[in-house]
Amino acid sequence: MKKLIALFLILTMLAPFAALADGSLQAILDKGEFVLGFDPGFPPMGFQDADGEYIGFDLDIAYAVCDILGVELVLQPIDWDAKEMELNTGNIDCIWNGFTITPAREEVISFSYPYMANEQVLVVLADSGYETLADLAGASLGVQAGSSAIDALDNAVEFKASLGDVAEFDMNTILLMDLAKGGVDVALLDVIVAGYYMSTEDVSFRILEETLAPELFGIGFRKADLELTDAVNQALVELAFNGVMEEISTDWFTLDITNIAEYVAMLEER
Repeated sequence: MKKLIALFLILTMLAPFAALADGSLQAILDKGEFVLGFDPGFPPMGFQDADGEYIGFDLDIAYAVCDILGVELVLQPIDWDAKEMELNTGNIDCIWNGFTITPAREEVISFSYPYMANEQVLVVLADSGYETLADLAGASLGVQAGSSAIDALDNAVEFKASLGDVAEFDMNTILLMDLAKGGVDVALLDVIVAGYYMSTEDVSFRILEETLAPELFGIGFRKADLELTDAVNQALVELAFNGVMEEISTDWFTLDITNIAEYVAMLEER
């Protein structure tokens, strides 16, 4: 009962923002579809399983959000390096697949509330001699094109300057396969992806203790689509307080690693 009361109060608090109607929510309701753009090689957030089906944590949450909105979820795999173009040309309604919130992206994207914490980590072969960032001087590094890992690397100026070659890959899964066969010495990517890959694939990797950047995941909408952003925010809050988000997170990660409830509590304290 306390959770239901809290949910009612939070949704009441958020309701005034929905009054800023821009037609973006109504457009989704009118067509009855919500087109989600995602990277099909980003497990466990969104990826293709052995049967060719698209599955993942983010996709499961999106299905639950669409149930609340009363529309059908349409999954649209995209080239992650072209995600903003796909959004702005109207091919997709949102970018939702471990999409990191950054100041540069916030200038051109309307982001949902952050729903999960992440960080950029360095993955090496388990039997390599690499232990610290300093050990990687002269090493070849792989990173996904168009990812926030590139931003993290650019911001670590001294570390980047110490490296040898830096190669970009279309997908993190391809990057990790290249690491496994010795194509690159180290991979820079999201800890959630690295951890899931290491737990499900027959690989001998290690994650270095030193990391490059803490991050928050959010859902990206066109800058003008504030009404749609607000509607999805309210749905996320509802899923956080009715236990559905915890259930989905536990299915994928064995525990609830989402942070919507904490974020909303912070908003209430302001």
